[in-house]
Amino acid sequence: MDYSERRVTTTSPSSTSRRQLLERYTHVREDHLRYMQKWGLIRPESGEDGESYYASFPDLAVIRQADEALGEGVSIRAVLRNLLASRAGQLAFDFRIEAPPAKVLQLKRREAPPLAAFMDPAPADAASSAEDLFHAAAALDDGDPANFEAALRAYRRALERDPNLVPALINLANIHYARDEIAEAQALYDRAIALEPDVFESHFNLGNIFHDLGRYAEAQACYRDALKLNPEYADAHFYLAVTLEKSGQSRDARLHWRAYQQLAPTGEWVDLAKEFSD
Repeated sequence: MDYSERRVTTTSPSSTSRRQLLERYTHVREDHLRYMQKWGLIRPESGEDGESYYASFPDLAVIRQADEALGEGVSIRAVLRNLLASRAGQLAFDFRIEAPPAKVLQLKRREAPPLAAFMDPAPADAASSAEDLFHAAAALDDGDPANFEAALRAYRRALERDPNLVPALINLANIHYARDEIAEAQALYDRAIALEPDVFESHFNLGNIFHDLGRYAEAQACYRDALKLNPEYADAHFYLAVTLEKSGQSRDARLHWRAYQQLAPTGEWVDLAKEFSD
């Protein structure tokens, strides 16, 4: 589920709609606008009519620059790379990566710790209660922001019974992330990794946070850790490729663009991946 939908706003008279933009800039296509938004180069807002609107001067300047380059025969791949390079060193990457956070849907029985035979067993009723509370929270956690608070409370109740219930930690972190409570989300992902480092969702989601913070080397490390645990997770390949591109490592990114194409041949961003994998 994608918690990163654009904010619905009342548009000002000076706003330019997507339709008007496409009429004005004849070399820019709708998919080009989507690519530039995905890269964080533009930040449209959704109007009450569901249309995308562009009100800021930087957005319009980027689109105009892209239109001019495309009109000269420059590929969209080169346009995106040039636009990214022109942003380097600026405090421009204050955007969400828009990756749906990986959510833990099922509980897996944890391995008994070493020397478990010499330890007092955990009360069976407490473990069962924590699992029941987790399932109740997961049922509330349906992606609707209206249910965030109820799901958050339910995950917290599960963690009161079992503070080491990693799936609850991850899904609780996802809700904090969706509410832009980045510090809280990061702390929960870090704790989940410390408890069970073999759960790929923690690494992938933490990578998204580091990407949002512009800490690309750390984001790459997290995505690579996620792929070691789940090499067929297409989104991890995609966002690792995006992060490598933003770091100027296009050659290294190519492998992951191609992996995304193979794993998600009908994926939302397969055309973009094809552009960059050549």
